[in-house]
Amino acid sequence: MKIVIALGGNALRKKGEGFDFETHYENAYLTFLNLFEAGIFSPENKVCITHGNGPQVGMEFMRNFLSKDKFPIYPLDSLTASTQGWIGYIFERALRKIFKEKGIDREVSTLITLVEVDKNDPSLKDPTKPIGDFLTEEEAKELSIMTGLPVKMDSGRGWRFVVGSPEPLRILNSNIINSLLEAGKVVIAVGGGGIPVDKDLNGISAVIDKDLASSLLAKEIGADIFIILTEVPEVYINFGKPNQKPLYNATVSELKDYLKDGHFAPGSMGPKIRAVIRFLEGGGKEALITSPEYLKEALLGRRGTRIK
Repeated sequence: MKIVIALGGNALRKKGEGFDFETHYENAYLTFLNLFEAGIFSPENKVCITHGNGPQVGMEFMRNFLSKDKFPIYPLDSLTASTQGWIGYIFERALRKIFKEKGIDREVSTLITLVEVDKNDPSLKDPTKPIGDFLTEEEAKELSIMTGLPVKMDSGRGWRFVVGSPEPLRILNSNIINSLLEAGKVVIAVGGGGIPVDKDLNGISAVIDKDLASSLLAKEIGADIFIILTEVPEVYINFGKPNQKPLYNATVSELKDYLKDGHFAPGSMGPKIRAVIRFLEGGGKEALITSPEYLKEALLGRRGTRIK
């Protein structure tokens, strides 16, 4: 199968953990070990791995801001490029280590990925994409005054900076990604949703949602299955309430109804559900949402939320 797997933030860093390099690497190694044990890297599978960068790009922004008296502040698109590089290095190094330990002769390639967006996208005037670590209300308001960036509550989990998040229109590197997949390489791409550029290849200071960009990539390369790995083993309706209920199987029309009824928060599960809907309505055959720990069982039909 041709597979696109979108990794969530827990593939690099659990909530409350530090931002140090080793923490990121150890989490990445464990995530890829789960993928290996689930059979994802079987020789017959063509695998592209994508990932988010919300906390990391927020950290890079703060680093830039706090050193502004000595160094120039770089725009968000360049910070996405930076995080694509060092997160890709962590992923590739961890995955190559697992292949070496398991005796698998397979190449891994990390690709800096550009994604076209509309420079007049309405979201650029109404920031909604959370970046950086979770903050208390007091911290958030103080830092918002310092930086000039707006802050919002993120799905009840804490306050975060928010930035513009334009719709992904085209993955500029999709043909190269597909060529590498057809040649049997495992590809790491579309990091942080891709680097946003307009049709004239000007950088756009924003952050693209990685699930929506990954969905677009899956559609453009003709993936057989689109997998989103997140913190929970299944998608829930009434999440966090006494009557919460897991969804093990769902259709696009059911997900649309649940989305309309407000079951999926904009800052967490909402973009994942929209990404799955777009993939399936764009010709995709199957999508799966689960956590890395339950991926093996989900592929066997025992856990996870499968959408067709």
